[in-house]
Amino acid sequence: MKRRTFLQTVAVPVLAPWALRSKGRKKIAALSTTYHVRSHSDNFITRFLEGYWINEQYYPPPCDIVSLSVDQIHPADISRRLSMAYGFKIYSSIADALTLGTGKLAVDGVLLIGEHGDYPTNSKLQKLYPRYKFMQQVVEVFRSSGRAVPVFVDKHLSYDWRQARWMYDQSRELGFPLMAGSSVSVTFRRPELDFPLGTHFEEALEIGGGWVADGGIFHNLEVLQCFVERRRGGETGVRAVQHVEGDAVWRAANEGRWSRELMQAALARGQKVVPGRPDELVKNPVACFLEYNDGLKATILMLGGMVSEYLAAFRVKGASDILSTLCYIPRENSNNFSPLVDSIARTFISGKTDYPVERTLLTTGALAFLMESRYQGHTRIETPMLNIAYEAPVKSYYAHGPGS
Repeated sequence: MKRRTFLQTVAVPVLAPWALRSKGRKKIAALSTTYHVRSHSDNFITRFLEGYWINEQYYPPPCDIVSLSVDQIHPADISRRLSMAYGFKIYSSIADALTLGTGKLAVDGVLLIGEHGDYPTNSKLQKLYPRYKFMQQVVEVFRSSGRAVPVFVDKHLSYDWRQARWMYDQSRELGFPLMAGSSVSVTFRRPELDFPLGTHFEEALEIGGGWVADGGIFHNLEVLQCFVERRRGGETGVRAVQHVEGDAVWRAANEGRWSRELMQAALARGQKVVPGRPDELVKNPVACFLEYNDGLKATILMLGGMVSEYLAAFRVKGASDILSTLCYIPRENSNNFSPLVDSIARTFISGKTDYPVERTLLTTGALAFLMESRYQGHTRIETPMLNIAYEAPVKSYYAHGPGS
């Protein structure tokens, strides 16, 4: 359906008394690439409308969604019905969604959900989601209004490093809290492995499944980063990356570039790992190598056909055993999104983030240059632009408990 035709069918109903919004609650504009069941828009925006569960505790809607802009109308769109049920208006432009049609910023926060939809994929296996284009329009409203509000960007900031850096720089110039990232880095951990600040990591390895385009690799990068950013001296940035695949992955293990012992420790935490030898089961393995400025070397393995989870293992100085965990995704209800929504709401309400956006800036850049490495024939790429230093929070933010 064309957007104009769609919008003409959307009427905002007179709200029932139970649906009236409370005074003093934060008003949020939601920006969506497309909105259908199990889309990321559903996983985020609908939780802001309906509330959400973390383990056995229900959390009511933390803020009020007051406007929505949808870039592509899916055949199974649910935004129109939700608009009618919850009394928010669907606008034809991002500017109108932020200003509520007044010409000046009229909301307290922005949810930018640029995942899913019919967008092209380039030769580097990068999905060209319009997060940067959305952010440009958001920043235009901020500048013309003379004020800015917190923004959350789903997953990596952009497929393009320069665009991502611009988005980050705008938040610093205009002084608005910017939060980004995926649910996997803040989901439930089995077991609840965490590290104190100042941990001396000697080696780190993360394992994911067969989604080897940029969106899949990003999840694994963030899982890795949410642990290793806690190392001694703080985060110092990444000096080089390399992407390899096929038999080169196993050769790299034989050459000592990554540890099979760490791989086995990580696989042992999986709940759905297909039993057998990885080099026989996995038809097209992928390895991503990261060289950090302080000397730490870390590896991401993508073992499609054997693994469909997020697993991590670490060798830490002073620990007699390898430490490992599973970042658990509740497939039945996508409740890995609930702790992230909970954190986003705190940012909208308090203006403070539970983890630094530099984590996502660094992983966004590493991802872009890993895909470039693949495109250039798996060459090692030096990344001086990723000299991104930051301190991890004193207390790690992630969901506790078994997860449901």
